[in-house]
Amino acid sequence: MTGAETAFRLYGTTQSEPAPRTFKAGKLTAQLSGGNLRAVTYDGVEVLRAISYLIRDRDWGTYDPELSGIAVTETAAGFTVSYTARCNGPDDTTLEIAASIEGRADGTLIFKGEASSATGFETNRCGFCILHPIVGVAGTPVTVEHVDGVIEATDMPDLIEPWQPFKDMRAITHTALPGVSVECRMEGDTFEMEDQRNWSDASYKTYVRPLALPWPYRIPANERACQQVTLTITDNRPATDGLAALSGNIIRLVPGDASGIMPAIGLLITPEEAKASLAALQQSSAPRVQDLLFHFDPQAGHGAGAFKDFAAIAAIHDGTTTLEIAVPCQRPLDEEFQEIAGWIRAANFVPGAIMVCPSVDRQSTPPGSTWPDCPPLEDVYAAAANAFAGIRLGGGMLSYFTELNRKRVPGENLAFISHCTNPIVHAADDVSVMQTLEALPFITRSVRAIYGEKPYRLGPATIPMRQNPYGSRTMDNPHGARIPMANCDPRHNGQFAAAFAAGYAASVLDAGPETLTLSALTGPFGLYAGKAEPVEDGGNRPLHAIVEGLAELAGQRWQAVISSAPEKVLAFTVETVAGGATWIVNLTAEEQSIDTTQLGLRVPQMRLAPFEVTSTAHRTGA
Repeated sequence: MTGAETAFRLYGTTQSEPAPRTFKAGKLTAQLSGGNLRAVTYDGVEVLRAISYLIRDRDWGTYDPELSGIAVTETAAGFTVSYTARCNGPDDTTLEIAASIEGRADGTLIFKGEASSATGFETNRCGFCILHPIVGVAGTPVTVEHVDGVIEATDMPDLIEPWQPFKDMRAITHTALPGVSVECRMEGDTFEMEDQRNWSDASYKTYVRPLALPWPYRIPANERACQQVTLTITDNRPATDGLAALSGNIIRLVPGDASGIMPAIGLLITPEEAKASLAALQQSSAPRVQDLLFHFDPQAGHGAGAFKDFAAIAAIHDGTTTLEIAVPCQRPLDEEFQEIAGWIRAANFVPGAIMVCPSVDRQSTPPGSTWPDCPPLEDVYAAAANAFAGIRLGGGMLSYFTELNRKRVPGENLAFISHCTNPIVHAADDVSVMQTLEALPFITRSVRAIYGEKPYRLGPATIPMRQNPYGSRTMDNPHGARIPMANCDPRHNGQFAAAFAAGYAASVLDAGPETLTLSALTGPFGLYAGKAEPVEDGGNRPLHAIVEGLAELAGQRWQAVISSAPEKVLAFTVETVAGGATWIVNLTAEEQSIDTTQLGLRVPQMRLAPFEVTSTAHRTGA
């Protein structure tokens, strides 16, 4: 297989991400990618996930600046990097950035950025974003220095904060490992932090310019804006201390204590894809999922005809059906719901459950913004219950956990709570997408803290974004690139998406979700490739096998498996009528060596190919 063929099989595209360049200064290391820093470590421990100078457009899309004049110096004492960058905005506007980075062997890292525009430049944000990791940092003590000089001793949030946990920041200090403290100091503007786990990002983000200020805003012509981030690492350990050397590269899997029941698996059906979905369901290769999730949005032009298509699909489906409605809330609620109920009756479509969400609630209401007009949710649910008497009624958000966390729906009279997630809200590189799996247990635990043991449904959870709560649209992606907020993503066609979906399931099992929806049946979110997409397995995307396999496991008992490197490999064990089997997922683009001796598998040691998902049976009697 050629390199291009391998790349397409893994990523659904032959376009590759530029390999980051690693710099070292004493025990400090950092990767440079696209002019920004990521994976900043000290003595092998990640201290910051990223330091990036970012420019956002009015829809919160991220510009991809043109870099030039890159100069690098590396010595025994450290390294320096400098470059210029240019963003081309609408109406022939431009923005120039001069950046410099310095890393020193004493544990100091300095990143400077200076922005200027000859034309003036509209933006929602221009400046530094600093990402703190969540694993090992969530819930731990930190010290925050505010712009007025006040020092606050507090903790990083454990449960996910709906709003900014820290505002008016000048610096924040955390402990990376015993005896090693990390101060991150931000100068040139006022910074604040948001809990990016809301969006399933695996980080806390400290960013420039408070959200309470107006946006978009305009950078005046010929005015310079200078900012600086200084990372200072203080190592008070005895000279003999240090991070213990890793004992080989073998990842060990051992049984965990947690257990539960595998969720039902759902597939999304939209009116636009209904006829194609009906044809796909009639194929012998169609996965036998437990639930079909029908989407209905009157403001997107969906009308009575959609329910005729839905009824035809439901007639050949053996499992349950759920209807999600984006409620316009532009006329009296009873009038809107009764009209939809009449269409449903006329089509002889009988959904087993209905999930309702005001259409306007799909859009984000950031801190400092005015909440849009919307009837009280109690009234919305009461009108829905009246129109759909006898049908199980759920609520939550048709968008993401962020919106549910910020507008917590009254769940007392709801049969279930639901929300979606998306891994390319803020970043779309391969590493960041896979890292979002780290945030999922925090999301599900936060939902449980709010709603207790109420039945919980997750999804759709796809790599492409089906709706953008943070701007006027999702981003078109005609060239199949890796871009945030895109309505199609090349990796959905590759083994990457299969590994992501299997890792997603492994990451949320502990929350006991009732239903998990990881894909549509057809279209850009679907299991079947379009005619122009040269995928293997007879037109089935690799994701097809994962959804099919998970659907076969629905209702079976699972047991947790603990991985010595969960950022690389995840696993869980399932007991079926045929015996026990363990699903193992390689989340990386590298081959991984796995030791499963303590799991009692038939193959006690194995090597997993990049993004491979395997199911291995237990030894007889194990």
